[in-house]
Amino acid sequence: MTTDCNAPIGVFDSGIGGLSVLKALRAALPHEDFVYIADSGHAPYGEQGAAHVLARSRALAQYLVSQNVKALVMACNTATAAAIALLRAEHPGLALIGVEPALKPAMALTRTGRIGVMATRGTLASAKFQALLAAQACGPQAVEFITQPCDGLAQAIEASAGTGDTTKTIALCAYHISAMGPFGTKPGEIDTLVLGCTHYPLASEHLRALVGAPVRFIDNGEAVARQTRRRLPDGLLASNARPGRVSLFATSQTHALQAAAQRWLGLSAAVGLLSF
Repeated sequence: MTTDCNAPIGVFDSGIGGLSVLKALRAALPHEDFVYIADSGHAPYGEQGAAHVLARSRALAQYLVSQNVKALVMACNTATAAAIALLRAEHPGLALIGVEPALKPAMALTRTGRIGVMATRGTLASAKFQALLAAQACGPQAVEFITQPCDGLAQAIEASAGTGDTTKTIALCAYHISAMGPFGTKPGEIDTLVLGCTHYPLASEHLRALVGAPVRFIDNGEAVARQTRRRLPDGLLASNARPGRVSLFATSQTHALQAAAQRWLGLSAAVGLLSF
């Protein structure tokens, strides 16, 4: 791990979804530089096998380490579930932060005891998520988690970033929400919704229109940003007073990442193409 306090923080995701985490990171650490990689050329992660996700996570981590990052954020629930344990073993000196569906915070908020969890099929099937789910069953509050594998949704959000056409995203949001059951604040209704993929906050306006204002949404961005700040000792915080810079890269569809970064983060930086 580099000891240069002005070295960048690396962030990667299968595509544009990690921008929701990057937005929170920039708000919490405004003087830090970031290197963001969208692995669009090898997506989607959530509907592919664990071996594929593990191989891509290792390749991305190795590349970012070669760029002398001082910390690495895996801004992808599926990649975290499949690869974070191995990456921590392979890079023991690196502050490595992952994401996972925020089940515990959801339990603190629910009043009806019914919590919806939207995630990729890969995340929901992972041993890491099943262990997380089992751990909540031991808590003092009896709750029911309604899990929904949202096939196709991350890809639709990804595609809409480049075209501006949200028709498929809206249709898939409606399909997956309807499959989960009634939402609201009455007994038997889902009153808290966990967005268990970093892509899904980018579709929150469509989800909100479907479930109504009283339903609480929980995503991981702010929690990941807090954890990243905790994992960086004071000696590794950026010493410069200027606003942090962001370098954007993609393994395909650079136009989609550029459009998404402009739309959701107000970034107009050019996107570099990586070919590994």
